[in-house]
Amino acid sequence: MSGLSVARVKRIIGLGGTFRQASSSERIVRAVLADCAALGAETIMFDGPALARLPHFNPENPTRTDEESALVEAVRGCDGLVIGSPGYHGGYSGLVKNAVDLLEDLRADARVYFDGRPVGLVVTAAGWQACGTTLSAMRDVVHAMRGWPTPVGVAVNSVEQRPFGADGALADEGVARAVRTQAQQIMAFAMTAVPMENAA
Repeated sequence: MSGLSVARVKRIIGLGGTFRQASSSERIVRAVLADCAALGAETIMFDGPALARLPHFNPENPTRTDEESALVEAVRGCDGLVIGSPGYHGGYSGLVKNAVDLLEDLRADARVYFDGRPVGLVVTAAGWQACGTTLSAMRDVVHAMRGWPTPVGVAVNSVEQRPFGADGALADEGVARAVRTQAQQIMAFAMTAVPMENAA
């Protein structure tokens, strides 16, 4: 109808995990995506095994595999992201870093990198120190890529916490609350954000 705009469904991309299918970091990213979907989003997940199929990023080689192109195009068209990583030696994993490095392909876009988009961050690590340093490192990367890290980051200490029950559902109420809050923040920001090139 003339004069009326139809709100587009927001698309939220999940990225992360380990070489092992259904790792804890992957499952928590999926939990955030599920809460985003409950709030009306369309979601797509690139899990650890999918990331493992990506070649090592080489900026000197412009050729891209189908898997690389799928990730770049998904992020190019998204309204927000959730990135999850295990904490390895106080930093995020090479598997996740390689995927993020590939997003250098967005450098020449009108909406460069993560420009103006919310990014929820998830970390699982064997200790609170690694949780904190890894989450901080990921926030720095998101800032460098012009994204907006959500105020709530989800950090799970795999030594002290058991976030999942026998049925695979989130069983730790503190973790579940952080997951819900992060999803709400992603969706609230995605609904109101204006891409920089469209800003007055």
